[in-house]
Amino acid sequence: MRTLILLTLLAVLVMAATCYESHESMESHEYLNPFLNRRRANGFMQTDTTLEGISRERLRGRLKAPQERQREICEDYYPCELYAFQHGYAAAYRHYFGRRRTK
Repeated sequence: MRTLILLTLLAVLVMAATCYESHESMESHEYLNPFLNRRRANGFMQTDTTLEGISRERLRGRLKAPQERQREICEDYYPCELYAFQHGYAAAYRHYFGRRRTK
């Protein structure tokens, strides 16, 4: 009986020690408002403002891999997208657009 009382007391002490919410956690601004402002949402990202970085970003947007272009074409056509969920985008593109010739 004594061991049961000691174990219960020990369990209550462990629970009280681990579940205690300190005053420091209440001071955080995230406690009251956990969401970021839209203007500050991407504030942690640093853009490359050098001329080389800007030109690299523009080229990345213009020059896409052929697989990425095929995937975008397939995503725009709903039956192709459904087929892609089962067989993959490469097979879906070949199935729906592979017979066409592009200039």
